[in-house]
Amino acid sequence: MPGGRAIEKTGRLPWSDQGRNRSYTQKVRISAVLPQSGHARGLPGSPDIVFPGRRKVVFVHGCFWHGHGCKRGDRMPQTNVAYWSVKIAGNRVRDVRVRRKLRAEGWSALTVWECQLKHPAALIARIKQFLEG
Repeated sequence: MPGGRAIEKTGRLPWSDQGRNRSYTQKVRISAVLPQSGHARGLPGSPDIVFPGRRKVVFVHGCFWHGHGCKRGDRMPQTNVAYWSVKIAGNRVRDVRVRRKLRAEGWSALTVWECQLKHPAALIARIKQFLEG
């Protein structure tokens, strides 16, 4: 097994000290409370959580990457500002375009922001309301 020695020595995977994929962790946390969710190929924007029978999707967005209005999303790196402002603005334009395509295909979309994961009870209530509506 490649990297087996690293596991034996430290008891951890070789890449576990590197930055964790926070986006994946967020999706797993939300999917854990939504056992009826699934995935559907070919939908615009590759939604993170899909409810095919209800034609509803959930996107889990990182506040920084998608330019949310919270403290983390409003922060701009101090280096290479021109690059980051164009990058984040492009992400926001793409997000709007994807939601329009989904709506045109008869799907409803909900965006869950990274900062909302700090309040799981409110988030679960919001998702349930979205699914019932």
